[in-house]
Order: sequence, then structure tokens, then C-alpha cells
Amino acid sequence: MEQICADAFAEQAALDDLVAGLSPADWVRATPAEGWSIADQISHLWFFDRRALLALTDPPSFAEDRAALLAAARSGTITDASVEAGRTLDPAELLAGWRAGRADLLAVARTVDPATRVPWYGPAMGARSFVTARLMEAWAHGHDIADALGAPVPITARLRHVAHIGVQARPFSYAVRQREAPAEPMYVRLVGPAGEVWEWGTPTLTARVDGPVLDFCQVVTQRRHLADTELSTTGPAAGEWMAIAQAFAGAPGPGRSPRLPTVRVNGR
Repeated sequence: MEQICADAFAEQAALDDLVAGLSPADWVRATPAEGWSIADQISHLWFFDRRALLALTDPPSFAEDRAALLAAARSGTITDASVEAGRTLDPAELLAGWRAGRADLLAVARTVDPATRVPWYGPAMGARSFVTARLMEAWAHGHDIADALGAPVPITARLRHVAHIGVQARPFSYAVRQREAPAEPMYVRLVGPAGEVWEWGTPTLTARVDGPVLDFCQVVTQRRHLADTELSTTGPAAGEWMAIAQAFAGAPGPGRSPRLPTVRVNGR
């Protein structure tokens, strides 16, 4: 728990470094998530960090909050509570709230038994996987912010955590779409930022996904379309999974459209 909490802290700190010096005009800059500004991305993280803390410390209250939130969403009472909260604050207040919320969450997470099952909006998770999901969320929403700012997307060894939760979420990618996941096992072979190889499954399997870890993480968090990556899939089951892969809880994500190819005129 200490190691995953330390890595989650580092991922959040990297994102904090990216947004801490932004001007008020930058905070309202549009991101690739339709209708969401940079402030909305941070608000979303802050909102769910607070609910993650509630899930760890008071599961019955979390269940009530979750039911109310989902009921309001179904009724149309709210459009997206996670961004509406932040839209009432100026950037400094929002940043302070996110910092305090994530610090409180990790302080509690460090004391939790890794075997504890934690309720969430999808299936309940072991405590370590629960914190891994918060790391994944920080990286994914930080990816949107980096795209909006034209900044480099963070590529560190922490991506192994994001990739792991993406692999583990394969059955969920089908369940959230009310589809039955294939029984065929999968081999995933990814190349890390320093050239190291990370593997899940058995190399002799015929269904497999190969490529850079960044590309895999972008696909399972739906930050890039498969066609815009260097991933290769072998076998129908692998291609089908990558087309719907979803590492995050909630309703099926719309994903991202393929980027338009660059049109060259007179060789330029």
C-alpha cells in the first residue's frame, strides 16, 4: 500500500506541477474531452477523490451518496456533478481543494489493509487496486490537460500501474456494454519507457496485444484511438477488446475519433 500510495502521490504531483502556474485564461482552456475545460478536469479529480475517501472510511454513506448521484444523473437533475462543483470556484480555490482532497485520501489509504474490498461505481476493488485506479485517473485527466496545453504527456514507470488496471479491466469493458467477455485468454506484451518489457499472460497464447506502454495506456483510458497508436493486435479477440477497452468505472466511454491525417500540398 505504501508503494502504490507513493506512486499515486507522484502522479498527482506531476499534474500539480503542470497546472500550478496556469493563468486564469488557461484554466478555462478547452481540453479534448468535449465540453470540459482544464478546470473541469481538476474538478472531476477532486470530486472523486473525496468520494474515494468516503468509500474507504464510511462505505454505507458512500453507498447512499452513490445512489443519490446516479439517481440525479438519470433524472437529468444534474449534467455532471463532478465538474459543476468546480465551476463555482476560482482556480486558486479549486487547486487548494484538490490538493487537500488527494492528501486526505492518501493519508487514509496508507493505513488500509490491502485485502480490504472497497465499493465504487463499478465492481468493488481490493484497496491496492482502488488506489491504482486513482493514479490512473490522475494520469488520464492529466493527459487531457497536457494535450490542451501542447505539453508532453508524462511517460514514467508508473504507467505500468495504468497498464495493469487496463489489462485487469478487460472483463469490465464487456460487462459495462452488457456483452459477454470471450473466454479466450490474452497475452499483453508492452515496452516501457526505458525499453523494459512488461508482460501479462502467457507468450504462447494466440490472442495478443503488443506495443509501447504509452500507446496501450492511451487506448485503455480512451485518450487515443487504436488507429493512432503503434499497438498491434493478433487474433479477433484482441482486436475486439482494444476497440472497446475501458479502464475506468462508469458508463461506456465514447472514446476518441481517429486523428485526421496531415494533408500535404506540393510536398509541404
